[in-house]
Amino acid sequence: SLVMSDPVLARSMIAKFSEFLRAAFREQTDLTTVAEELGLVETSLDLERVRIGERLDVQLNIAHEVLPVRLPFLTVQPIVENAIRHGLAAKAGPGRLCIEAEDAGPEVAIVVEDDGVGIDADALEKALSGTGSSSHVGILAVDTRLRHTFGPEYGLTILTGADAGTKMTIRLPKAAPTDRGLRR
Repeated sequence: SLVMSDPVLARSMIAKFSEFLRAAFREQTDLTTVAEELGLVETSLDLERVRIGERLDVQLNIAHEVLPVRLPFLTVQPIVENAIRHGLAAKAGPGRLCIEAEDAGPEVAIVVEDDGVGIDADALEKALSGTGSSSHVGILAVDTRLRHTFGPEYGLTILTGADAGTKMTIRLPKAAPTDRGLRR
């Protein structure tokens, strides 16, 4: 619809979508940096802002020292997409999305928090255990890849509840997997 109403914006969004698709077709077993992953998140947020408009308030707080840290490709972006599609889009009125990446000693903590509708605790438990058919299957995939890449002490922690928003924290080591001899 933008092609007719705002051709300049439409061209820009088509270019952004192309950029997003090129990145998404990368080998998903590859590692990337926090900086590259957040670049992909920014591109997807640009697309969401056109769709959602003024309803989406995004706040970023990224520590510069975490930008070169390596993580599995498509770790943060699916969590952000989940927050928007399942948490904020279902909320009446405006919504807030905060993305923080902080230095936590030998680890990095990346927090994606929204003030949306939250996730039912039973549905979340089934999604994370892999026992239910859930629209939150991406959460399980991200958690599984983090634990496979870095070990069982890393992965996702989730705080949520119905009508309480959702806070997802990604924990990963600062040391690259090749430095630690871990699997890819």
